[in-house]
Amino acid sequence: MCYIVKIDKNKHLLSDLHLRLFSCEKQSTMKKFFEDIKKDIKFKSAGPGKKLAEGGSSKPRVVQNSGPAKPRHAAPTEGAQKAGAAALARIEGQPRPRAQTSQDAIRLQVKRELEAEAAAVAATEKEKITAVEGSSVKDPEFLSVTGVYFTCPLTGATLTKSEREVHIKEAIFMRFEEDAVEASIMMVHTFNKDREKVKAAVDIISKYIENICKNPTEEKYRKIKLSNKVFQEKVKTVEGSREFLQAVGFQSIMLDVEGQEESEEFLVLMEHDPEALEVMKESMDRLQRGEPVRAQLDHQPQAFRPSPNAMRFELPPEFYNLTAEELKREQQQKSEAVEKNAMLRTKAMREREEQRERRKYNYTLLRIRLPDGNILQGTFLAWDKVSVLFQFVRDSLVDGWQPFELVAPGGHKLREDQELALNECSLVPAVLLTFSWDAAVQADISAAVGKGPALLKPELLKNIRTLG
Repeated sequence: MCYIVKIDKNKHLLSDLHLRLFSCEKQSTMKKFFEDIKKDIKFKSAGPGKKLAEGGSSKPRVVQNSGPAKPRHAAPTEGAQKAGAAALARIEGQPRPRAQTSQDAIRLQVKRELEAEAAAVAATEKEKITAVEGSSVKDPEFLSVTGVYFTCPLTGATLTKSEREVHIKEAIFMRFEEDAVEASIMMVHTFNKDREKVKAAVDIISKYIENICKNPTEEKYRKIKLSNKVFQEKVKTVEGSREFLQAVGFQSIMLDVEGQEESEEFLVLMEHDPEALEVMKESMDRLQRGEPVRAQLDHQPQAFRPSPNAMRFELPPEFYNLTAEELKREQQQKSEAVEKNAMLRTKAMREREEQRERRKYNYTLLRIRLPDGNILQGTFLAWDKVSVLFQFVRDSLVDGWQPFELVAPGGHKLREDQELALNECSLVPAVLLTFSWDAAVQADISAAVGKGPALLKPELLKNIRTLG
């Protein structure tokens, strides 16, 4: 900057000029200082890929791009604003993840868990099959029975062991559409394995309902604070308990709590007339009497023609209550059986060994040879009572009302009134029994009718097979 000054001989004026020059230089320095600060701020806020001018100009250099230039900080068009508003509305309208308060959310979570559990069971069964691959049974056609199957009491579907829990839980969820109270009771008693926890939760829920029925006008009894310690520890932890409370009329409501800034969730029962309270009491009684829904073992009744192979059994791995490693050891132990039988053992030793042997099996395959030579076959739980076997035979006969006898190997007669389990009678893992009618009753029938009673039902004879 150039300054034109008229010099006067007056020293006072010259001094004043020096002062002004110094002031101008100082202002110029300060101005440059602030410009440098502005450049630095712009550089830091410009973002990646941008560079500020190095000269006196504060404008950033324009970086050439192959694509069209995009204006910075351009205001959105009206159409863009509408599209953004619509997207925001969709996001806000989507259900946010929350606790298991809806049947669909619970169903999805339970299904994921059970699918993982079913996969684990299937993997275990595969290990068992792999463990016995060294045996002579490799083709399913040579097995005495293809596997163990169950029947769902709610749908009647036939299921494998790995399918049953997933199927039953899905069937229970489907019941909510027909009877929410019944479905929630099934949840409480079926989804929870700890029976003591179930009983504690049922007792507390019953107390809630009893207090309401005794004091129908008292508002405090019709509200359940979900953060309450007893509810959290005893009721919430039991699956299906909240569903039951909502099924009998409780509603989820956020209420203000005295002394707290934030409201809390309560289950609240609106005022009910005497009729509705009676229905609630009936629902409470149903909850107290509830039982777990369990898949029933399918006995798979099958008739066979007379065969010399009746005592030959080849069982699938599901019959054994053994791990894969134990199954391998079982194969080795069979080769040592001759040496073990040659040893002198006490009665107590033999009994302990028999007990260990019985615990190896989950199921047993029983065949019953009938007087006409045909064979009836069925699958049973190893701990089923002898009476279950008698009922199975009776249900398979045309004249099942007539008394009959079943004789085990060694001539031991089984009694229908025996309280012993099949494995306690050494009827595991596979045994051939002999059937005979009661001699006295049979003699009376033959004298009166002239012929013996019919044996197997037509539906069994229709599908009769030949033992391989």
